[in-house]
Amino acid sequence: MDQLLQHALNATILGGTYALLGIGLTMIFGIMKIVNFTHGELYTFGAYMMFFFVMVLGTNFFLGLVMAIALGLLLGALIELALLRPLRDADIDTTMLVMIGAWIALQNTQQFTWTGIAKSINTPFPLDPLVIGSVSVSWSRVFVFVVAIMMIIGTHMLIHHTRLGKAMRATFQDRDTAALMGVKINRIYTATFALGSGLAAAAGALLAPIFVVYPTMGDAVAAKSFAIVILGGLGNFWGAAIGGFILAFAEEFGAGYISSGYRDAMGFILIILILIFRPTGLFAQRERIG
Repeated sequence: MDQLLQHALNATILGGTYALLGIGLTMIFGIMKIVNFTHGELYTFGAYMMFFFVMVLGTNFFLGLVMAIALGLLLGALIELALLRPLRDADIDTTMLVMIGAWIALQNTQQFTWTGIAKSINTPFPLDPLVIGSVSVSWSRVFVFVVAIMMIIGTHMLIHHTRLGKAMRATFQDRDTAALMGVKINRIYTATFALGSGLAAAAGALLAPIFVVYPTMGDAVAAKSFAIVILGGLGNFWGAAIGGFILAFAEEFGAGYISSGYRDAMGFILIILILIFRPTGLFAQRERIG
């Protein structure tokens, strides 16, 4: 029972960052109909920016986190303005090829800039873990989970309780009608891509101090992000969030009770089985982000 509780706690904490990744990707696809192949590289970018601010510049850990997320937002906006806006009316094949090219370019730029040597990040948290009954968890993981949950709730509130969020949902439902009602579609697309990118960068910045940072770390993350979105239902906010937790639980229990070597495989096997019986995902919705 103790082992079961420990695995459940580990999965819950990891699920928060997986949910951030899934929400960011499902927003971009749901509103813009863009397959964002740079999502994993934006995650890596956030991790490297955290390393740069904390370990290279010596910035305060928490300030470094905020700055890494802010730069993720900025990079996302620049990608949308420079690459996607000129291709607004292009076919999906062209857009996909451009995004694949951007993915490769970003990954090689990060490898050239930081080399292939894995890097670690110091944290200000105590080394002694937080003990809750028979289970324990590091303080850094607790911090990651709390921040991830706050960002998920904050993003949901932005979408449902602000003018920007209302415009995003209107664009998701019917872009042409939204434009006729005065919604600035180009601005909404830029804001959407920036927000989704910022969430990916936030996940990278949060997990970077727990694991190590290396140039290709985003590849597996990108695959998992797409799996989460498909599992939760395309364009569904809470579906993506719940899908992130489902994937985290599948990985953690698969690693704990079968083999750590099959950790990634367990999640994808579960997703395949679910999609056999529910091809549209667990929580597919056709009409709204939410």
